[in-house]
Amino acid sequence: MRKKKPKCVVVVGAQWGDEGKGKVIDLLTEFSDIVVRFQGGNNAGHTLVVGGEKFVFHLIPSGILHETKRCVIGNGVVISLGVLIDEIDALRKRGYFRSDSQLLISEQAHLIMPYHQRLDLARERFQGRNRIGTTGRGIGPAYEDKMGRSGIRVADLLDEGVFRRKLEASLLEKNFTLTRFFKEEPCSKEEILEEYGVFRSRIAPFVANTSVFLNEAISEGRRVLFEGAQGCLLDVDHGTYPFVTSSNTVAANACTGAGIGPTCIDYVLGVSKAYTTRDGEGPFPTELHDETGERIRARGGEYGATTGRPRRCGWFDAVVLRHAVLMNGMSGLVITKLDVLDEMEKIRICTGYRYQGNLLRWVPANMEVLKHCEPVYEECEGWLKDTGGARSFSDLPLRARQYVKRLEKCIQTEVVAISVGSDREETILMKNPFS
Repeated sequence: MRKKKPKCVVVVGAQWGDEGKGKVIDLLTEFSDIVVRFQGGNNAGHTLVVGGEKFVFHLIPSGILHETKRCVIGNGVVISLGVLIDEIDALRKRGYFRSDSQLLISEQAHLIMPYHQRLDLARERFQGRNRIGTTGRGIGPAYEDKMGRSGIRVADLLDEGVFRRKLEASLLEKNFTLTRFFKEEPCSKEEILEEYGVFRSRIAPFVANTSVFLNEAISEGRRVLFEGAQGCLLDVDHGTYPFVTSSNTVAANACTGAGIGPTCIDYVLGVSKAYTTRDGEGPFPTELHDETGERIRARGGEYGATTGRPRRCGWFDAVVLRHAVLMNGMSGLVITKLDVLDEMEKIRICTGYRYQGNLLRWVPANMEVLKHCEPVYEECEGWLKDTGGARSFSDLPLRARQYVKRLEKCIQTEVVAISVGSDREETILMKNPFS
């Protein structure tokens, strides 16, 4: 019996985010009909380069550059409406997203309100040296309200009376916390009502029951690409807690965050850099504090797409990747930024951690343990040749091919694509997840 072709593919980050998922989504959009963002908020930034033109997306799925494709912001996303509208306007100014029909927004998605961002920033200031390293975009407080059943959803915004009542109830608590505990100025109800009244008319054309739309599309055989934000190690359950984001970033949340059943998912594609980076606080066993780390940062352009902060850089961590493979049920892996290592004489792979004389093969849950883990390395010879022009695996230098094959063996997962540059064309696709 012939195995059916995958119709639903989930793309997730396999490290601490910033792995190059935007480029992968853009590449695979060509083979899909619909692209869905299923979690996170504008704390994520997906960067891609098309024809030398750079795009950074924070909320709209990266597939929006393909005018014949439909893009969905699912119910699992928390939406900053000001950011979303700015993205829409910027895309249209550059000649993209010319039809409203390209985008659907779930009526069940929760809104990031002005007081969420204010609370986020105030908490980070209050924590001082113990801060989490949040982007300060209000994502955490918005998810807190969602779980506390006091959040405001897109559907609420469209009903002016419901929105006013919910806003008034929220401001009673939020302004009390802002003024009494953090000694901050309160949020103005009238200013929010006026601002969100404008937002209401701008987003109304895009709002829909996206769960019904997606389920009907899948039943009709349409191909759906699910776009995750951040990375597996930032998952609120399975990441390096508490130095994580406020949502589930693993593939399983594609179902919850989009409103489909788990039997719909056919393929899970992970994305990892050929080395490791981390933006923000928290343990990072393979971090390099030397000239090599600076070289990687400079060659890789490792600065946050959302924050602009310099990213922490280190060698490839197979312990982290094995964890990601396990947590996501990964079918295949994309390696990005292989070209960043082109000038390295020696390249290291972390195959395990050493802690108090014991060898660990899995990421420990205790952050004090992880903080004191020493990486166990094996060293590879660098290839010292330009990989940017490679368009097939055989085009790569021998030692680059050997490096990729060694990574596959360390994490027991097939590498199906390799990125050797920032542009859409600078990609080696060995296996199409949709085929």
